[in-house]
Amino acid sequence: MPRTVSIAACQFVVRPVGSFDEFAAHARGLLDRAEGADLVLFPELFTIELFTTFPDWMDLPVSELTRIHRYGNTHYTEDYRRLFESEARERGQHIVAGSHLEKKGGRYLNVAYLYGPDGLVHAHDKTHIFPAEAEWSTEEGDTIEMVELPFAKVGFNVCYEAEIPECAASLAEQGAEIILCPSLTFTEEGFWRVRHCAQARAIENQVYVVHCGGSAVLPPGGPLPSPWGRSSILSPCDTPWDAPNGVVAESPEPNIETVVQGVVDLDRLHENRENGAAPTFRDRRRRAALYGEWPGHFSA
Repeated sequence: MPRTVSIAACQFVVRPVGSFDEFAAHARGLLDRAEGADLVLFPELFTIELFTTFPDWMDLPVSELTRIHRYGNTHYTEDYRRLFESEARERGQHIVAGSHLEKKGGRYLNVAYLYGPDGLVHAHDKTHIFPAEAEWSTEEGDTIEMVELPFAKVGFNVCYEAEIPECAASLAEQGAEIILCPSLTFTEEGFWRVRHCAQARAIENQVYVVHCGGSAVLPPGGPLPSPWGRSSILSPCDTPWDAPNGVVAESPEPNIETVVQGVVDLDRLHENRENGAAPTFRDRRRRAALYGEWPGHFSA
């Protein structure tokens, strides 16, 4: 019997809300549409919707985004964690709760969460932040770890991490079969950088990549970006898959709120690594010693 995984990528559109409960209802609405999926994803930093709950949010600089962690009597990080821990348990699904700006050990980090119905809580601190993120006082994490779920081995490449080939390569070396790429890109150019890189990571590592992006409908003149996103589930480009372009499923349009659903076959990955037309995962490692033969190579 083939090992298959049903995946749903929730293309969340940020909009002004008045409370955490309104944000939670927004997220639950998309989870309802993802019913039955083994693995459900939300975009990177979709919790910036919570920033709109502050009465003065339109007048705040973007550097104040860290308010969504904790500000005054609001404790949104705790609320966010409880929400998705509960939803994963009650729905019997593994949920990638996008990512959230969170204070850890005196530093603000962009933290991606994976929740499981059995109580699993896996946190990944984004290791390579986009330059604009530094303006929000965000720093970088130091760990890239594969996570073994009951149905697949997975790992995070959050947005810009997908543009750094070593991030996906590290996960593939650890055994990852599906790379989770929650993303938030401020421009169409940024979207295509991540999308093209996500497809490249799928090809060179012979893995699936789930690129889950978001967008926003916000009043003009405010501090929040207007992201450009189109979610997709990507595979290597080879004959075991029906789509020659490596797209298992994708949103019919960018910047709309929708749920992209598809089923991936993990056995095909391993068969493709052994017998595929382009055995890139094996060949990428086969001559690894060659890559360090020039001055200033990566291992220096």
